[in-house]
Amino acid sequence: MPQAVRPQPAPDLRQLIDGLQLKYNRLSSLSADFVQLYTAPGERTRREAGRLLLKKPGRMRWEYQNPEPKFFLCDGKYVYEYVPEDGFVSRMALKESDDWRAPFAFLLGRGNLRQDFQQIETGVEAPTQAGNQVLRLTPKRTMEFRTLLLEVDPKTLQLARLSFVDAAGARSDFLFSNMRENVATNQTAFNPPPGIEIRKF
Repeated sequence: MPQAVRPQPAPDLRQLIDGLQLKYNRLSSLSADFVQLYTAPGERTRREAGRLLLKKPGRMRWEYQNPEPKFFLCDGKYVYEYVPEDGFVSRMALKESDDWRAPFAFLLGRGNLRQDFQQIETGVEAPTQAGNQVLRLTPKRTMEFRTLLLEVDPKTLQLARLSFVDAAGARSDFLFSNMRENVATNQTAFNPPPGIEIRKF
């Protein structure tokens, strides 16, 4: 019995996918301001904002500034989270973490759009900025999210928004501004505040 042939992406979509993959494979680091909107069934939308830094290999730093300060860092081996109100830093091995920030691995060159996703389509929802395109990606295997959305400028391939929906239907939207590529930085090592306990999980 012949196998079903999966439809191939239209030429412009195929070109966009290949361009995105090439661009983010070549980046060494990326920084941006972000606004995060979190919406869950039956809950009010939660809004947070801060500054993001990504650096290969596999490092990321999130500094939340509003509505309260908090800090998240992955140094490629461990994941650290610090909320000043808690009075301690939590640390977990990266391989044991199922943190929601996993979709950002693609931006660190740790994923492959064609290999990791079974379906990629465009025209699924309106972009936040005129002229941008929104891609909806459905992962092949079970992940922390069931749907990933990428909003990009098709001319520059710059990312304007990354959104994902988890298995429970909760949605997180990250809106980016002031994006800078290949920034020189050494801010992806973790230096705990003086006198703050590090709790290992």
